[in-house]
Order: sequence, then structure tokens, then C-alpha cells
Amino acid sequence: MPVNRCFITATDTDAGKTYVTSLLLQGFKTLGSIAVGVKPIAAGADDQGCNGDALLLQRHSGIALPYRVINPVCYQAPVAPHLAAITEQLPINEAQLNAALAQWQQLPVQQLLIEGAGGWLLPINHQRYLADWVADRQLPVVLVVGMKLGCLNHAMLTVREIERSGCKLLGWVANCIDPDMALLEQNIADLRQRITAPCLGVVPFAPAPSQYQQLAIELATQLCTNAGYNTR
Repeated sequence: MPVNRCFITATDTDAGKTYVTSLLLQGFKTLGSIAVGVKPIAAGADDQGCNGDALLLQRHSGIALPYRVINPVCYQAPVAPHLAAITEQLPINEAQLNAALAQWQQLPVQQLLIEGAGGWLLPINHQRYLADWVADRQLPVVLVVGMKLGCLNHAMLTVREIERSGCKLLGWVANCIDPDMALLEQNIADLRQRITAPCLGVVPFAPAPSQYQQLAIELATQLCTNAGYNTR
């Protein structure tokens, strides 16, 4: 059976891609669906050459995988990957990304969650963006909107660019990263009206442990419902 694929992007760095991806992974696990989260490109590594976000995806994935399968391209410095690639003399090779995708699609899983880096238009060299690779591979997209002042502009610019690329936007998640954001509910309502793709859920700031599991299940269920994916 083909693997259900989706690419998870965000309105900006620190909007919550890894957090939402981890929630989805835990939701799928509770639903009995085997899912893995992978991160093709990361920047910012520990002394062992591992990125913290990728390690979190590795921890929450439904099957055990070596780190380099989860994150094939990792740069030491926590900077824009294409700039780190120049400094560390390790160009981002799309053939390597294609090989990784082919490997991921052969895994014995139902759900493949591919987390991007930064925002949608992440440069990978002087001419190409990671979004170009996503579009070439025709990966459907989930957008994480980091709810803060300015997010309406960031969200709508990203939605327009995803649509322009020809990728299918499966839905978006409102991730409440600013506990003091003014008019939060009104901003979420405004985005619901402007974005034609469905809102998969609202992730509150620091949800209580009692909320966490149900939130994870709801996000995974909504993604499958709106994408037409089976959970088994």
C-alpha cells in the first residue's frame, strides 16, 4: 500500500513545525497507524552532529530508524542551510534528497511526515528553494501558522506561494506561540475565512498534559479526514 506523504512547512522559523509534527506522530501512534517523521535538511547540531528537532522526530516515530535516515543533511551552525553549506563546504545535493525520499517511501509505515526547515521559501542554493523540490516531488503540504502579531501577512503570503507552486495545501494548524497575543481568536477566525484549506486544529500555548493526547489524536484524525488518508 502506498505511503501517505505530507510536507510540513511554516510561516517562519520557530513557528512550531517540529512541535506540530511530533503531535501528529503521537496522534497516529494512538490511532494505531505507523508514522515516521523525517527532516531532510537541518542546521544547528550538537557535539554528535545531531539536530535537536530531528532527534525529537526520531524519538516519536513509530519505528526505530538510524539518525541519518531521519536527517540526511545536517549542518553544524544554526544558520540558513544554504549559507552553512558554503561555510562547511557541503553543498545541498537534490539527488541526495531524492534518494532519501525514495528510501522513506519504502519504509513499512502508513504515514510519512516530512518536516521542512525555516519557512516555505528556504533557499538551498543560489537558484533553488526547498519549495521547488517539494513541488517537483508533488508532495502535499500542511502549513503551521505561528500565531503572533504579523502572522496574517506571513500566512497569506505562504498560502499564495504554496498555491502558485502547484502543491496541494491539505490544511493548516494555528499554533499559539505567543501567550499574550491580542485578539487571538479574532485572528484565527480571520485566517479561517481567508484560507480555503481547512484548519486542522488550534494548538494552545503550553497545553495541559490532560489536553495533549486528545489534541494529538484530533490533529492526526483531521489530517487523515481532509487528505482522504486511511489510518491503517
